[in-house]
Amino acid sequence: MTEGKKQITRAEVEKNPAQTWDLTKVFKTDSDWEAAFKKVDSQTEQVAALSGTVKDGESLLTAVQAVLALYRSVENVYVYASSKSNQDTGNNKYAAFAARAGSLAAKVESASSFLTPAIIAFKPDQIADFYTQTPALEAYHHLIDSYAKNREHTLTPAEEKLLASAGDVFANSADTFSILDDSDLKYGDVIDENGDQVQLTQGLYSTMLESDDRAIRKAAFTTIYEAYGKFKNTFATVLYGQMKADNFIASAHKFSSDLAAQTFSHDLPETVFHTLVDTTNQHLDLLHRYVALRKKLLGLSELHTYDLYTPIAGKADFPVDFEAAKAIVLEALKPLGGQYLEGIQREFDERWIDVPENAGKRSGAYSDGAYDTVPYILLNWQDNLDNIFTLIHESGHSQHSLLTRTNQPYQYGDYPIFLAEIASTTNEMLLTDYLLKTQTDPKIKAYVLNHYLDGFKGTVFRQTQFAEFEDWMHKEAQKGTALTADVLSEHYGALNKKFYGDALTFDPQIALEWARIPHFYYNYYVYQYATGESAATTLSQGIIDDPEKNVPLYLGYLSAGSSDYPLNVIKKAGVDMEKADYLNKAFDVFEKRLNEFEALAGK
Repeated sequence: MTEGKKQITRAEVEKNPAQTWDLTKVFKTDSDWEAAFKKVDSQTEQVAALSGTVKDGESLLTAVQAVLALYRSVENVYVYASSKSNQDTGNNKYAAFAARAGSLAAKVESASSFLTPAIIAFKPDQIADFYTQTPALEAYHHLIDSYAKNREHTLTPAEEKLLASAGDVFANSADTFSILDDSDLKYGDVIDENGDQVQLTQGLYSTMLESDDRAIRKAAFTTIYEAYGKFKNTFATVLYGQMKADNFIASAHKFSSDLAAQTFSHDLPETVFHTLVDTTNQHLDLLHRYVALRKKLLGLSELHTYDLYTPIAGKADFPVDFEAAKAIVLEALKPLGGQYLEGIQREFDERWIDVPENAGKRSGAYSDGAYDTVPYILLNWQDNLDNIFTLIHESGHSQHSLLTRTNQPYQYGDYPIFLAEIASTTNEMLLTDYLLKTQTDPKIKAYVLNHYLDGFKGTVFRQTQFAEFEDWMHKEAQKGTALTADVLSEHYGALNKKFYGDALTFDPQIALEWARIPHFYYNYYVYQYATGESAATTLSQGIIDDPEKNVPLYLGYLSAGSSDYPLNVIKKAGVDMEKADYLNKAFDVFEKRLNEFEALAGK
């Protein structure tokens, strides 16, 4: 038996600095970080002392600037500490740095919590007068408006304090689900690819569903749902409790529904949600076609739920090291023009990216940074096609951050989650288009098409299915319907049949899937995955078809930060999320790719 290849250590990685991020751009030394930490800590007390002093435009300006300066400083402290810790989680020194930075950030948030109530306490005409009396306040107009918009939905200080003190109670359902799902629930044993009996886990379940061996897929599927079935009534009670908590908080803050409360908190109208669900339902025939094609390519007389995730395009022989990947990324993003490419080149030349996998490094990939730092990227690089998609995705986030911070003052130098994934996914779409145009190997083309189609299926169709079910649960709970396991399963099973169509043989177990979806505890979060993917699909196609017109609009979106409400920012780029047009265009692209895949598979 050969010994498995050991991961390299962080010390070994740092022998090649070009492959690591340069955190000295944040603080030269750990001593500098300690000094900054102490300074922020003392500033926190000074800002907290401003509570109760906001009486007019001048004092409001003082408070706003002090709070923003405090956040700006603590962000640098946090980015350095978390990055140092994430590059080697086994390093106790930097784990302590990260913990201290997290505590300091919480202290900053607490110290500055007076600002929103102070702004809300003023009437609209008073704030309007402040802009006249204190012209410098105008630079923060949109920021102040974003605070003030909560006025009608804010209770008395005593009532808000009471609700806040019950936060742990409202979080109990999500906490219970997490403990039950992650710790207490045992899934039983299955036979793995090597013929060994192993205990099934969530991670192993996902891997087994991708297996070429159908018996392994089926065993994993039946085993995991046997476990959920034993506790279905408990899961139903916990989920019902979450719906009631969500509805109570929304009602207490004078919203007509929880959907109204959540879209309001995202600065969006409810029509964005309803347009997504309605338009996706109008295009379910495309998902039905894809499911039928999967059935055909797998050569099955019956396609079951456990057959939906195994690859149907085979494996792509596309070994590529990081240096070659950089060249591909630059070529794929050429449609975005010179300014954008200069930013990408800076990532590569100025050591924004921590590339190799090493022992103790945080898994996955992300883009992170502060207003005064570069937008760093953490990778765990492997020489394959999927990692090129990861690199170009995270580069999308970093370029969004770079352009926002270059063009906006600190108060507008960030962007909401609703807009964030659009930038990263647009890059993935441009890479997909580039690879399909430049690769001649049918296997690689098929792999890229399958990658795209499965991604769209999982992000648009599946997340919209979740969103539709989540909305139904909230509405039923608001009406007083008891959401028992049987009630939930009956509706979810019917919804699954509607989404996947007749080509998929219905497995009764899938009606229990609601029990294992953590996103149902995230309160109207998942729909943003689907809107983001759809907007990115439409934007990337516009960039490809007419770059002269659409690239400036797209760069405008990337540069806007939070200087306007998200719906307005993305509308200026050419996507009106209150209307179905952007979704229809995205489904047109999906259909085009599906046609290409069908033609390729037929050869």
